[in-house]
Amino acid sequence: MYAVVKTGGKQYKVAEGDVLNVEKIDLEPGEKVDLDVLLLSGDDNVVTDPDALAKATVTAKVVEHFKDKKVIIFKFKRRKGYRRKRGHRQNLTRLEIVKVSG
Repeated sequence: MYAVVKTGGKQYKVAEGDVLNVEKIDLEPGEKVDLDVLLLSGDDNVVTDPDALAKATVTAKVVEHFKDKKVIIFKFKRRKGYRRKRGHRQNLTRLEIVKVSG
């Protein structure tokens, strides 16, 4: 059984036991969080009805918080002497999917 969940403005396909990195969630490591379910699929049936999905739950446990690798943003306009170099490191949370039920 798998589900499609939404968190941080992105959608992820998850199943029990999966580990995924999402945008930072303000919870302590070890705490549990319920994710918004958009689609639920099981034994040859797919559930997309909003009323049925309101009863479905995907529970995840916060494993750790960390920063992603650095992304370099380089802006350049040729023949104008314009160069700008910036860097960015995104704060992420590692989640472990504990339970998918519908």
